[in-house]
Amino acid sequence: MKYILNDFIVEEHVKKALKEDIGFWDITSNAIFDDNYMVTAKLNSRSEGILCGIKIVKIVYQIINPQIEVNIFVNDGEKINKNSLIAKIKGPCKDILIGERVALNYLQRLSAIATLASKYVEAIKPYKAKIVDTRKTTPLFRAFEKYAVIVGGASLHRFNLSDCVMVKDNHIQYAGGIKNAIEKIRSNISHAHKIEVETENLNEVKEALEAGADIIMLDNMNIEDMKQAVNFINGNAIVEASGNVTLETVKSIASTGVDIISTSAIQAKAGTLDIGLDV
Repeated sequence: MKYILNDFIVEEHVKKALKEDIGFWDITSNAIFDDNYMVTAKLNSRSEGILCGIKIVKIVYQIINPQIEVNIFVNDGEKINKNSLIAKIKGPCKDILIGERVALNYLQRLSAIATLASKYVEAIKPYKAKIVDTRKTTPLFRAFEKYAVIVGGASLHRFNLSDCVMVKDNHIQYAGGIKNAIEKIRSNISHAHKIEVETENLNEVKEALEAGADIIMLDNMNIEDMKQAVNFINGNAIVEASGNVTLETVKSIASTGVDIISTSAIQAKAGTLDIGLDV
């Protein structure tokens, strides 16, 4: 799957980020440097990982000053080692410094997500399961974090609530059971939408399958129960495992034969990758 961040989406987001960070003007840089003080800065990695967000860095500087030159040496999805030269940025010193923090915030965060996602993908080889993300993303930053997931080699779950039906425990409780929930949903949704049901035990798996769920999530089940569920479903629905997914447990989960492993960890626990701008 190829997922591309459109420039107009990035530009709109970056303008808001710059407005938040700069305020009215950078009182430090503007007090020290005039417009004619030119420098060349180097964007360097200080740790290993998968680069993600370099195009956003370029857009940050295009917005601040279109005369700034950004020469990129490493592209999104490529591995960076400690001390790798990622890009050179040439232009007025004060403008480069004004954009430094915002540019690094995007690059460090997205590269960390791509790096962690790639580790999860690598951990489950050679099993058929796909690693996918969740909606537990940073508010208003979802498009970027999901882009980083793709760059890291993982896949996407639903983007928002309108993409796919997800029947969770609270829905089941208030609807009076899985069968009732699915029947009501079928009569009210488009033919184009799939229905996923979250199950916590084998009895719920059976009920979801009999009710015609397209995707059955095995939520926080142990390995043995997952194996039994996969055998029972027998290819009649997509099987997704979720809950307690870590780098230490993901291989065992994949070995059960599930089709999808969803985890919020690849975004929520990614942190930031150490990348710096050196003048």
